[in-house]
Amino acid sequence: MRPLEDVRVISLEQYGAGPFGSLHLADLGADVIKIEDPRTGGDVGRYVPPYAEGEDSLFFETFNRNKRSISLDLTAPAGRQVFEDLVRHGDAVYSNLRGDVPAKMRIRYADLAPVNPAVVCCSLTGFGMTGPRATQPGYDYVLQGLAGWMALTGEPDGPPAKSGLSLVDYAGGLVAAIALLAGVHAARRDGRGMDCDLSLYDTAVTMLTYPGTWHLTAGFTPVRTRHSAHPSLVPFQAFRASDGWLVVGCAKEKFWQRLAALLDADTGTALAADARFATFDARRNHAAELLDILGRAFLTRPVGAWLAALTPAGVPCGPVNDVAAALTDPHTAARGLVVETGHPAFGTVRQLASPVRVGDDPVRYRRAPRRHEDAADVLGELLGYDSARVAALTDNGAFGP
Repeated sequence: MRPLEDVRVISLEQYGAGPFGSLHLADLGADVIKIEDPRTGGDVGRYVPPYAEGEDSLFFETFNRNKRSISLDLTAPAGRQVFEDLVRHGDAVYSNLRGDVPAKMRIRYADLAPVNPAVVCCSLTGFGMTGPRATQPGYDYVLQGLAGWMALTGEPDGPPAKSGLSLVDYAGGLVAAIALLAGVHAARRDGRGMDCDLSLYDTAVTMLTYPGTWHLTAGFTPVRTRHSAHPSLVPFQAFRASDGWLVVGCAKEKFWQRLAALLDADTGTALAADARFATFDARRNHAAELLDILGRAFLTRPVGAWLAALTPAGVPCGPVNDVAAALTDPHTAARGLVVETGHPAFGTVRQLASPVRVGDDPVRYRRAPRRHEDAADVLGELLGYDSARVAALTDNGAFGP
């Protein structure tokens, strides 16, 4: 059995953040039943360009493999009835909606405890269910600005910049998945479920980590650094080589000593014996002089030559790859990070595996579901509805017009 085969999640999720969290649960074997609103054509992620055909998109495939789908109109009494039957058979109700929407939809624990006292109601919202922003929609880009991330990203003399990936969304999904698993564990132990109130805002602010601690405790003011340099460790940044960029980091004194010895031998510098660079504090205090020396040294060779020298010397380093190079790196292949599923519209879909690894059993991959594709299994096998019951629910609008 897969680690989570005994966990069932009833999911009202959409787009990226919520589906990214439940994706890892599904890869671990959880039965994630994705409820899609037939009035809006289901999850909006189905229609994200440029690789979209009808109700299928490669964006949707990325976040929804190994899940099941059923169209259900929760505003219709018949649809609500089916939903509550699913809740009776589920461990958790999982959603990523605006902060005031779970209460309006009656999907919080107080609403569902009469149906299943042990259900865990896990809501990932933009700003949480309390506070002055609770009713605002939360998007990754907006949150990167609000939480201070953009003030820290980019060159000092350039504009604020966001991360090239939606890291608030993805981190928020992982936070929600952790909370859901903790809630299910506690509910099985105690026999009583609960609400889990997660937010992208909380996630983004918490991820300020030690710069936040430095500011709150010692008044530190974070600033953008040239070439993505670490705020206190020198050198730890991107350097330009003759044909591209590489990252070199000396997070321990031994790494600096190795780098200094290599550069002294190869480029004629005199770094190892220079008192200005002998310690972490000394290098930070003389960062301008040191980085000028290193910058000129790294320009003398291509990236490949530097990696060939730095790697065996034990200096932490790596190339600044483009996406194509990252996906074809030999280590990517060795770790099995590219997986394949078959799809009726896209043929073979190659995408990325979950990094969550539990045990040695290989993960089985099923493509993302077409909308309402799993209705027969969910309604018949799980809920025990016969054809007459399904027909009556259909006539009463449970599955849409």
